[in-house]
Order: sequence, then C-alpha cells, then structure tokens
Amino acid sequence: MEFVLMGFSENPHLQWILFGIFLLMYVTILMCNSIIILLTNLDPNLQTPMYFFLSHFSFLEICYVTVTIPRMLMDLCTRKGNISLFACAAQMCLILTLGGTECLLLTVMAYDRYVAICHPLNYALIMNQKVCVQLVAASWISVIPVVIGETYQIFSLPFCGPNRINHFICDIPPVLKLACGDTFVNEVEANVVAVVIVTVPFLLIIVSYGKIISNILKLSSARGRSKAFSTCSSHLIVVVLFYGTASITYLQPQTNQSEGLGKLLSLFYTVFIPTLNPIIYSMRNKDILMALKKLKTNRLK
Repeated sequence: MEFVLMGFSENPHLQWILFGIFLLMYVTILMCNSIIILLTNLDPNLQTPMYFFLSHFSFLEICYVTVTIPRMLMDLCTRKGNISLFACAAQMCLILTLGGTECLLLTVMAYDRYVAICHPLNYALIMNQKVCVQLVAASWISVIPVVIGETYQIFSLPFCGPNRINHFICDIPPVLKLACGDTFVNEVEANVVAVVIVTVPFLLIIVSYGKIISNILKLSSARGRSKAFSTCSSHLIVVVLFYGTASITYLQPQTNQSEGLGKLLSLFYTVFIPTLNPIIYSMRNKDILMALKKLKTNRLK
C-alpha cells in the first residue's frame, strides 16, 4: 500500500544544498512564467496567437513543476520518501498528462509559426481566436484518457517485492521495475503511448520546420530571413531540449535504462528545462522585453 521514493539518499551530505537549489529553481520558474502570463494578458502588442500559446505554455510549466518539485523538497527536508500507492499513481498520471500536453502544445506552437511564415496573408483568418482556443483545449484534453488508461494498467500489476523506488518521482520505468511477474505487455503499452504522445508530435514539428526553413530560404532579403529565423529560434531550442531528454527516457527499452541515467534525465525535463524555458523565451524575444520595460515604467509612474 506504500512506496518509498529513494530520491537523492545516496548523497546525504548534499540534502540541504539540493533543497536550496531546487527551491531557488522552483521560485524562479513560478516568477518567470507568472511574469510571462501577466505580460501576454496585459500588453496590447502581445495579443496575438503566438503569445496566447506562450501564456498557456507558461501556465503548463507552472503546473508541471508543482507536481514534482514540492514533493522533492518535502522528501529532502524530512528525509522520508514514503508515498501511498494512490498518491504515486496520481503523481504519475499528472506527470504524464502534463508532459503529453506539453508535447502537443509545442506542436501547436510550431504550426502557428508555420502559418505565420508560410501563409502570412491568411494568418489572421486561419489562426483566429476560436481556432486557437480549440487547439489549446485539444492539447489539454486529448491525452487524458490515454494517460489514465496507461496508469491504470501499471498500477493494476501486483507489487509484492521491494517497495523502494530508486527515483525522486513516480515515473514509469522505476515503478515497473518493482512489479511482480512479466511486465513485457506493460512495457510495450508504455512504448506505444510514448510513440503516440512523443514521436508523432515531434514528427509534425519536424515537418512544420522543414516547410518553414524551405520558405525562409526563398526570401531575397537577408534581414527578412534573419527576422523569420529569430521568431522560431526560441521555440526550436525548447523543442530540442524537451524532446531530447523525454525521448531517451520513454522510447528506449526499460530494461536497458540505468537508474542513475533515468534519474538524471528526469531531473533535466522536470526541473532544469522548465527553469530555462521562460529565460529562453524572454531573453530572446524583443516584444517580451519591451512589454516588461513598459510595465516597469508604468509602475514607477
């Protein structure tokens, strides 16, 4: 009825250092993403589909880290990783749901850039408010039944052996290692879900950027090419970082994955990358920086 998350118990002398680092990262993620949400909703110049999707992406990042980091901080503080079976299943379900939603939302953002660059004259017509809301809603809702089914299948397995999860979150690979009996079918199901949620959106992003790059290279003006590339660069960096670590974690056979590597990769896509994402989007975006300066000026007045 209970698991024990081992977390970072192999480094007991670093517990409080890790606690300080993760707490700082969590506060940074909350502040930076909240600022982006505030700016994209208040500044009239940011009332475009691109920033509409960015505000939802920022909200998603806040939800994503809130599912994982507070639990990590509590375990580091108390040095106890006890977690009930239900709480473990709930955490896994939320992590997979939010991770899958992020995959789809990144795909939607790539499609938005494709329409903006390849069909600029019809951009406002194609990416109208109704379509934007529908795309965001579909990103949030479509993964839920798949993830609930996958989580139910995993936690329907008998767990009759050790209850210590050598991880800091309830993720698929470390939980499956504790299940009794043959988990081959569950591993196949997990890989199929990963292909549907991770690989298919990634291929759609590649197709979108293939057409975007082809269209940009046709531009005669060097300045026009530079401006077009700059509108896509932040999103492309985020895609590479997120998909790089997520694909290694979920698309390789679970038996071939070392526990240390799995834990390190999970740290990247659950903590480090969400910390970098708002910095990447804000520091490389003139409109965001301009809106931030305007907000500061108005507050000083």
